[in-house]
Amino acid sequence: MSRAQPEQQAPPVQKLRIQYAKRGRLRFTSHRDVSRAIERAVVRARIPMAYSSGFHPHPRISYAGASPTGAASEAEYVELGLAEALDPAGVGRELDAALPDGLDVVAVADSATSRGGSLSDLLTGSRWRIDLGSGEGLDEAVRAFLEAESIVVERMTKKGLRSFDCRAAVVSLRVADDGALDLLLEHAVPAVRPDDVLTGLREATGWTAPRQALLTRVAQGSLDRGTGELADPLAAR
Repeated sequence: MSRAQPEQQAPPVQKLRIQYAKRGRLRFTSHRDVSRAIERAVVRARIPMAYSSGFHPHPRISYAGASPTGAASEAEYVELGLAEALDPAGVGRELDAALPDGLDVVAVADSATSRGGSLSDLLTGSRWRIDLGSGEGLDEAVRAFLEAESIVVERMTKKGLRSFDCRAAVVSLRVADDGALDLLLEHAVPAVRPDDVLTGLREATGWTAPRQALLTRVAQGSLDRGTGELADPLAAR
């Protein structure tokens, strides 16, 4: 007996792109746990979601450019596919009220009126703030790092220990007036993270990084390497 074909679901009527923040203790939450929290919040907020086709339909929620566990962020992004058209601001308020403290909706935009391209295509760079607590010798270390053509570091990944050049992804790096590091990274494969840059600073220059460094993604968007600007992925066309 042939197996019955699954019902085909209608495509989304509307796609909403949502910028949200990951703050406080929630920075220690993994991306998997964050995605579960968002999916539960969508149900609690009674947002009419579109679903995928197949034997196991799931709500059309897509994520892009998630920050690593342990990092705070003011610029995380998710896209919701809706079964009916709604006011983006209203959806943002309902979702924000349903999310746990520390996951906060920052902005919402209709993809139909936002910049063209998929959400992942619009996230090609990130600006980070790295609070170190102590900046002794940091200016010299940054200068030496930027003068290097290549700095190879190692990091354990899901595919095992990998070596990669962390210098190539750094567009700019400077010490802010308050002693924090201001870092602009181009998204690369494999991804270079702010902690990789700290490792590169230590290994290439001998600078001793403090044990506790607070990583915060300040912005994320489409990177113009020439100007160092990040275009807002929610901006109007």
